[in-house]
Amino acid sequence: MQETFFIEQKPFLNILSSMQPVCTRRTTIETTNYILFKLSPKELVLKTTDLEISLQASYKINHSTYIDQISFMVHGKRIYEIVREMDGQITCSVKDGMIFLNTSSVSLSLNIKDPQEFPVFPERIENLMAFQPKELLDMISKVSFLIPQNNVHQALNGLLLEIDQTGLIMTTTDGHCLAQLKSDLYKLTDKKKWLIPRRAIYELKKIIESTEETQLFIGTCKNNLVFSGENFNFFTKLMVENFPQYESIVNQIGFKTAKIERNHLTKALRRASCLLSGQFIATKLHIKENKMDVSMENKEVGTLHETLEIMNFDGADFEIRFYAPYLLNGLQVFTTEKINFALHSASKPIIFKLTQENIDFVYLVMPVAPSHV
Repeated sequence: MQETFFIEQKPFLNILSSMQPVCTRRTTIETTNYILFKLSPKELVLKTTDLEISLQASYKINHSTYIDQISFMVHGKRIYEIVREMDGQITCSVKDGMIFLNTSSVSLSLNIKDPQEFPVFPERIENLMAFQPKELLDMISKVSFLIPQNNVHQALNGLLLEIDQTGLIMTTTDGHCLAQLKSDLYKLTDKKKWLIPRRAIYELKKIIESTEETQLFIGTCKNNLVFSGENFNFFTKLMVENFPQYESIVNQIGFKTAKIERNHLTKALRRASCLLSGQFIATKLHIKENKMDVSMENKEVGTLHETLEIMNFDGADFEIRFYAPYLLNGLQVFTTEKINFALHSASKPIIFKLTQENIDFVYLVMPVAPSHV
């Protein structure tokens, strides 16, 4: 009698879909295009790796006639494409170097490979702390937008995660701007610092967005950082570059605070951006007691001048220049009607601030030097 196990197309396809960004990435090893299947009577564990990030997921088997555990490798993209075109319950069996996938009207098979060919996979996770998925996703989303994709300074292409007994800090920068989130919800006795690659951050976001897990864990496994749920483990190698020393730039000693309507500032900056025509031209902000004059001139396109009201500013009048798209990039994170910001002088950054329960977020933009106006 042929041994079989059964899978439901939709949840199984979701697992295979989450693995596609890993198993379809080109590497120096052909077998990274394969998914390792480990079948036991009650569970099917799938593993994939591209040598930089790795993903392990488990699928509960409701019915199987297999008594012993078996392992094999299947081409990741091919099995995903086949399962995507099937429906309902799929009967599976493994025999003579093939995996057979059958429904009431469809019969398909794929070649499988020896599991010994699969690359070394991270093992022995040491969990350090737990997260609520929605909170972790919200924190990552607030800073990840600023991670460059291919900056020549490799350390900028990642998210710096620091955790100690006072709380958690996430920091990203593209060299012009800096986004930083602090939370006292998550703490560790021993200080930890990890620089996580951009690609890993964005793949992790996708997993969290699609997961139904109620709790996630962060841990380590040799030179990997691991994010885990009940049914998955996501591993990423860490960057070894030194992240820029940001402490002095976020220091707000001597800064004067103020408040402005978010919608008014955003629209003014969008209008300024409309006049750029692909050029790097600064927008001038003239800060007064209760006014902000916004002006920009592009000799090839036109000019802009408008006045916005600001609140609670008690500093001296001065002018400062910024590239409008840099300001707009971070203002997308803010959802409150009014935004708090801090200024010091024409050579210091503008710092936008958001305080929520247990979370402090800042978005910092460096000014444009007069020679670049």
